[in-house]
Amino acid sequence: MNLNPKHTEAFRAVIESGSFEQAALRLHLTSPAISQRVRALESQLGNALIVRSRPARATRMGQRLMQYLKRAELLETDLAAELAVQQDAPLTLVLALNADSIGTWFFPALSEVLIRERVLLDLTVEDQDHTYSLLETGLAIGCISTEPKPMRGCSAELLGVMRYWLVASAGFRDHWFPDGLTRKAARTAPVVAYTHKDTLQSSFLLSKLGLPAGAYPCHYVPGAASHFNAIRYGLGYGMVPELLLKAAGKKDDMVHLAPTRPLELALYWHTWKVQSPRMENLSRQIISAARKILK
Repeated sequence: MNLNPKHTEAFRAVIESGSFEQAALRLHLTSPAISQRVRALESQLGNALIVRSRPARATRMGQRLMQYLKRAELLETDLAAELAVQQDAPLTLVLALNADSIGTWFFPALSEVLIRERVLLDLTVEDQDHTYSLLETGLAIGCISTEPKPMRGCSAELLGVMRYWLVASAGFRDHWFPDGLTRKAARTAPVVAYTHKDTLQSSFLLSKLGLPAGAYPCHYVPGAASHFNAIRYGLGYGMVPELLLKAAGKKDDMVHLAPTRPLELALYWHTWKVQSPRMENLSRQIISAARKILK
């Protein structure tokens, strides 16, 4: 099967940018030219590859093609480095990571490895329950997820456990929870979540107090550091990684609202079984480094 690189380039541009118009701007072509190339590729493969929606998204066959193209690109990069006798040539790593991993253990655990292996990172930050879909659609070649089951053709390795505590500033606790974490008080006290996809707080409050999502006010503050700052400065309360709390030490006036009930999330490293030698080696080092911190 000989795929026309111009056709696959147009297909990738549409999926990655979300529209034919943006793909045309990226490739300095017209929208009809992009559409023509995608149609030619669909005709060759005998399958629809793109759902013409806003944003445009890959069909099941389109996802398989994106997976193939990403892996082929990585293998080609490795081969080019070997043929040019450049074993230390940079390797671009397209990963989907959750914000808490990036904000806590990822760089302390892996910076030496990434520098030594001359890795260039292309990171997409997504909720840990949703990173898996980016690997599935071919938009990443590796991801950190709470999903334990690998998809077809992939492997899933346990990295360890992220432990979270429900915390607030002392002032916030005194104002909103003078009698402790009660159902009545929690109905009016503002929560701080990352995004609308973040279920850490909502799952905890549902299990502990029987409060469903939407039964209480909520801030949405993305990013581990920003989320933590919103809590430490009294905007609301929420689940904070134990690693962040330890790093902050006692200089922060933070209190536990549920001191006997941490939330533990197992994290898994997902990547393709068939990959380049450098990627295989890097995967092993990622797993090893993570397990030293996420115990």
